[in-house]
Amino acid sequence: MLTGSAAFAHGKQAWKKNSHHKKNRVFQRIANFPVYFNSAQPANETASEIIKATEDGNTLIYTDSPGERLGFVDITNPEQPQPLGTMALNGEPTSVAVAGSLALVAVNTSPDFVNPSGVLSVIDIPTRTVLREIPLGGQPDSVAVSPDKKYVAIAIENERDENVIVDGVEGGLPQLPAGLLQVIKMKGPVAGWQVKDVDLTGLSAAAPTDPEPEFVAINQANVATVTLQENNHIVMVDLKKRKVIRDFPAGTVNLTQIDTVEEDVIRLNGSLDEVPREPDAIAWLGNFWVVTANEGDLNGGSRGFSIFSRNGPLRYDSGNNVEHLAVRHGHYPESRSENKGTEPEGVEVARYGNQTLIFIGSERGNFVAVYRARLGRGPRFVQLLPTGRGPEGLLAIPERNLFVVAAENDEPGGIRSMISIYRMERGPANYPTILSDDDGNGLPIPWGALSALAADRANADLLYTVHDSFYKEAKLYSIDVSQTPAVITSATPILQNGAPLDLDLEGLVQRADGSFWAVSEGNASRDNVLLKVAADGTVLEEVLLPASVMALKQNNGFEGVAVTEAGGTERVYVAFQREWTNDPAGFVRIGEYTPSNTEWRFFYYPLDAPTSPAGGWVGLSEIVAIDDETFAVVERDNQGGPDATLKRIYEFSITGLTPEPQGNVFPTVAKTLKHDLLPGLQAPNGWVLDKVEGLAVAQDGKTYLVTDNDGVDDATGETQFQRLGPYDQLQ
Repeated sequence: MLTGSAAFAHGKQAWKKNSHHKKNRVFQRIANFPVYFNSAQPANETASEIIKATEDGNTLIYTDSPGERLGFVDITNPEQPQPLGTMALNGEPTSVAVAGSLALVAVNTSPDFVNPSGVLSVIDIPTRTVLREIPLGGQPDSVAVSPDKKYVAIAIENERDENVIVDGVEGGLPQLPAGLLQVIKMKGPVAGWQVKDVDLTGLSAAAPTDPEPEFVAINQANVATVTLQENNHIVMVDLKKRKVIRDFPAGTVNLTQIDTVEEDVIRLNGSLDEVPREPDAIAWLGNFWVVTANEGDLNGGSRGFSIFSRNGPLRYDSGNNVEHLAVRHGHYPESRSENKGTEPEGVEVARYGNQTLIFIGSERGNFVAVYRARLGRGPRFVQLLPTGRGPEGLLAIPERNLFVVAAENDEPGGIRSMISIYRMERGPANYPTILSDDDGNGLPIPWGALSALAADRANADLLYTVHDSFYKEAKLYSIDVSQTPAVITSATPILQNGAPLDLDLEGLVQRADGSFWAVSEGNASRDNVLLKVAADGTVLEEVLLPASVMALKQNNGFEGVAVTEAGGTERVYVAFQREWTNDPAGFVRIGEYTPSNTEWRFFYYPLDAPTSPAGGWVGLSEIVAIDDETFAVVERDNQGGPDATLKRIYEFSITGLTPEPQGNVFPTVAKTLKHDLLPGLQAPNGWVLDKVEGLAVAQDGKTYLVTDNDGVDDATGETQFQRLGPYDQLQ
């Protein structure tokens, strides 16, 4: 049996070899469709969960559980998906499959857990007419159609109540009625279709009286494979005979070098023993193997995927590879470390050209990992695709070289449920734009929530960054921009008296001697602090604002830092994000600190008014010294997605202006628009990212930008590291 460590090519070198060569064929995201575009009431919660396509590949059909409806999207032009509206259902749709002109929708109509019920809605797609609602033997969770369109198989889960205590286990098993598989032979008129049961009890070692079918997939030989997730079991059913022909346990996994403690720091030093795989989705790899996404539910979740022979033997397990990919790409959900980590939930297998690809969807990491299947060897990692929050439905459309992901998490007023469309094209891949190298132990350097950028004074290919308060134990990261994608090559702890610091770092700049100035943003309980930090991460000095200024603080404080040495006198400039108490509306402070006399003085900077249809606010998020009197700032709104309208670089000069101390009238700088960032943020064809947090101009004049991914918490987890070109050519 091959394991992840034996079968994978790891690290940035493997990624570059597999997906960054211009001759390779990779998936590029070409469109993003927020599904509220399909709603007459966009402020209401909606979702795209399980997703299929019509047989011509031109229309997407997705289940919308909170809306109790089916959604339709026109992808005739996949770069410009168009809403086709929704269709109301008589309950909660849990799955959908397509057979010719028919959509077969599994609908949950259960009044409670002990009285499960459901129907299979048979819908004529062209007319959106319900031809028949076929009663089912309980609550359906998954539906699949055989490749020859002869059979429909429905996994009837009859899901457990997670609040019921069984033998001392919350949500434990058994909780009857038992689940089962139901099979329909699609022969003749829909009115004559009959449902046949396949009993699944007595198969698993765990709760044999209460099988919990989760997912079903059918191969070319009309054999259905069914996962019994909570039972940690896999079943093979001959659909023609409606008979179980084999079954086997999914087994357990020993994991090492993973994060198992939720402490706001990613540490790959944990281990888990004998973890039940508890697979969710399953897919056929040809007719002889199956691939499982081992999400876990009741007692397990092995944070990876596995390949089994159809007869039961385990052929491959990914081990900790999916976790390490998430860490390397900045997509690791640290807040899920004590649960199931990245939580691989979805799997799809399809052949594109001469290669068979395996797609693994991470529900918590918000990505799909793509692997190439290799006969007799373990899969090889190809690339990582960023998605919306909670990727649920994975759909390959190889006839059109398309791949589609439905992400279900929806937050009206925030990040919405969305459908992402990718197309296979010649490389290089346009994501990731930044990833991490291995540390000294051969493990990926953990990173995320990047909140600043700083240029090295001597090396044009070297930048620095930090993370904000999402993570504890502040760190200084080095970035090699000579490579594409950019590579985080080191992470240096920031220490005071040898102890790590919990900071909200939002700005960073290198001083003439190679040390740094950094700013930590304050809030109601934390001071805004200017810190002098040695190159080795040691805090050399802390500088506070005058008490008269600190008394005026709001939650949005220090957000960027720059330094000049005009006439040999070092001056530090600090950008405040938003107005503080008594500041005029629409004007924020630029603070000037002179270390030689410890004096603070201030300018005002005029903000643009919000222009987003969602309202919100506008503030500063970075400041960079272009010369001793000229500065660039990032000014942005706090909106993402279609509501983002203002992401800009402005330039201002302090020539002829004298800053004033607190109590005096501050002079106001005059700004000019240098560059509109919005087109560049829209170019990756995803959810437009809200937090443009870092800007740097390297020694060769090239300009770089980075976004903050909020540590993947209530965020997509995507980071955009963008190369804007020479600063003097921005317009």
